[in-house]
Amino acid sequence: MSKKVLLNSKEIEIILHRLACQLIENHNDFSETALIGLQPRGSYLAKRLASILEKDYKIKDLKLGLLDITFYRDDFRRRDEPLEATDTQIDFLIENKKVVLIDDVLFSGRSVRSALTAIQSYGRPENVELLVLIDRRFSRHLPIQPNYKGRQVDAINEERVIVNWKELHKKDTVYIDNK
Repeated sequence: MSKKVLLNSKEIEIILHRLACQLIENHNDFSETALIGLQPRGSYLAKRLASILEKDYKIKDLKLGLLDITFYRDDFRRRDEPLEATDTQIDFLIENKKVVLIDDVLFSGRSVRSALTAIQSYGRPENVELLVLIDRRFSRHLPIQPNYKGRQVDAINEERVIVNWKELHKKDTVYIDNK
């Protein structure tokens, strides 16, 4: 098993600030915008971006939610091991809001498709955008593309892109695992 580091903690920090600035360019004061992290892995990225926006860029009253898509997935009954649901934490209406869905890695697009279905339970957004840390552009099963991406990676299907967050793994790192 060989691992190749794609991003170290410093590079991730730079990318997060760039993504935050891109969001500010398009959403100004965020009064009509909600950030929604896809549980579980996208929640770390969403929380980190929200923290940067609030602390470093002084965005007030930022709406941050976390969305569980477990039972909206098209494969949740096809797995050998049972899936564990996580809590959805959305305490605001998204009706007529601009919603930015946030996930760590865009691979096949199926998680995003599930999120688009799940988010409808909370209202009809005016607009939905997608932000990902890693875009695996040659792996798509669905016609889904990110509006904001940290890094684009050309990984073949046998390779896995692994994102480690310091909240879980003591250090931020992104690497490709060749199994």
